[in-house]
Amino acid sequence: MIAPRSDDAIRDAVTRELEWDSRVEAEHVHVAVTNRIVALTGTASSYAAKLAAQKAAHRVPGVLDVVNDVVVPIAPGRERGDADLAAAVRHALQWDVRVPDERIGTTVGSGFVTLEGTVHLLRERDDAERAVRSLAGVRGVTNLIRVEKRPVQPAKIRAAIENALERHARHEAKRIEVLVEDGLVTLTGPVDSFAEKQAIMGLVGHLPGVQAVRDRLMLPA
Repeated sequence: MIAPRSDDAIRDAVTRELEWDSRVEAEHVHVAVTNRIVALTGTASSYAAKLAAQKAAHRVPGVLDVVNDVVVPIAPGRERGDADLAAAVRHALQWDVRVPDERIGTTVGSGFVTLEGTVHLLRERDDAERAVRSLAGVRGVTNLIRVEKRPVQPAKIRAAIENALERHARHEAKRIEVLVEDGLVTLTGPVDSFAEKQAIMGLVGHLPGVQAVRDRLMLPA
């Protein structure tokens, strides 16, 4: 059995990954690793840059979890009033054809956006957040959008997920355990990379009746 990477090795690998990603302001982000859990601190010029750092850390083999404490301050002269930001958020939702904007309400305060409402699919919930998180002036997004309940049999959800995994994943779907309880889907098992993990999670969001996903997929050490 191959021994897991040391915390120092993971820290060095995460630091290099941050420096490689042009969306990340690596010189302002600090990395610490304890028991394969990465803690990011420092500053970012936008919420999008903060999330890019988080995703970059997750891509590194051996990383179990990421704690993202990067702060998004507003530089002097670049302040954006909440009224202007609220209008921009509404426009972003309206212009994204994947988002049912009429079902989503928003609250904006000090650059922090809260999304609320009810949508048909988990994918729509995620798309709404993606539509607004890269807007200038956004310092953070809290997604409280709910996915409506539908009377779907767990066996049908499980079969749909397993069929999707067989079509799209590079390994056999039987390695992934699928548990469905009242709209909550729990995925457990090994995956080859963070990209494969994201692809599997994305597939689940397109299925009617899925309200939330519990991620227990395991990356290589």
